[in-house]
Amino acid sequence: MKIVLTEVPFSVDRNMSVEYQCCPPDGKMVVAVYDENKADNEAFFKEVEDADIIVNSYVYFGKPEIDRLKNCKVISFQSTGYNEVDLDYATEKGIGVVSILDYSTEETAENTMALMLCLQRGLRIYDRSVQVKKEWNYKAVPDMKRIAGQTMGIVGLGRIGQAVAKRAKGFEMNVIAYDPFLPPEVAEGIGVKLVDLDTLLAEADVISLHMNLTDQNYHMFNKDLFMKCKKKPFFVNESRGAIVCEDDLLWALDNGYIKAAALDMLESENPDMANYGHLLGRDDLLLTPHYGYYSTTSEYLAAKLSMDNALNYYWGKYDLVKVERNHVKH
Repeated sequence: MKIVLTEVPFSVDRNMSVEYQCCPPDGKMVVAVYDENKADNEAFFKEVEDADIIVNSYVYFGKPEIDRLKNCKVISFQSTGYNEVDLDYATEKGIGVVSILDYSTEETAENTMALMLCLQRGLRIYDRSVQVKKEWNYKAVPDMKRIAGQTMGIVGLGRIGQAVAKRAKGFEMNVIAYDPFLPPEVAEGIGVKLVDLDTLLAEADVISLHMNLTDQNYHMFNKDLFMKCKKKPFFVNESRGAIVCEDDLLWALDNGYIKAAALDMLESENPDMANYGHLLGRDDLLLTPHYGYYSTTSEYLAAKLSMDNALNYYWGKYDLVKVERNHVKH
């Protein structure tokens, strides 16, 4: 059995000890690095072409990449998302695609609230006022509102969205959500009202995104949707960067449709910040490097569960595969 950990340049130096510890005695584990900035990735393809198992985070497996997989039984993602693969083509080729059911719900929900609180309470502005401007001015952020009684609008009420809802209710916020795929009784069970998207945009004081990226929601949040925001809400993206059109978000900030925004990810998973000067230095835009999932606990679980899923799938122990979604029928 050959297991290949497929990495990109910025992830290749991470600690892989958990994956190696999970490798069975008869298994061979290797690392293959794909660099999209290189014209020639033939060394990567030679390494993966005889792999039985791929354990992957950031390498996109489209048709050309999948066609190079001669023995692969399963691609196991070290995440809950699965947008880094052509699912239909992998299924056509008989390759299973599995993603982790849950490994960082608590961290991501906690970080969502931290980002919202940073925006609402103006923490960065106050810190800069004291440390850079040498001011002691409690009104450096004008017109601050009490959070209790505000309405949190959650777009995507899956596990993370539900965890955010519970925390928002702990702050005595009203919570509404848009999720066309969720049974209403699930939302009702946690005291959340499901509404249509236009209603959420009109009523929310805070909009928080928690969706997987699909072809259907690429640049979902654009000028058309931002113009429907009636209360100049705070905006938090803790899902995927490409769900938000960055240029349109800047337009919404500049034109008063959004009060302030926090993005834990950009459209690129590995952006060159030298090219993002238009997003930098703004008091109304908080940027963090897709760290919302991160803790030592979640890192361990991402490694352990992705290996467990891959091996159980390979061995045909499908009932033991804990997945977000399973893309091959048996």
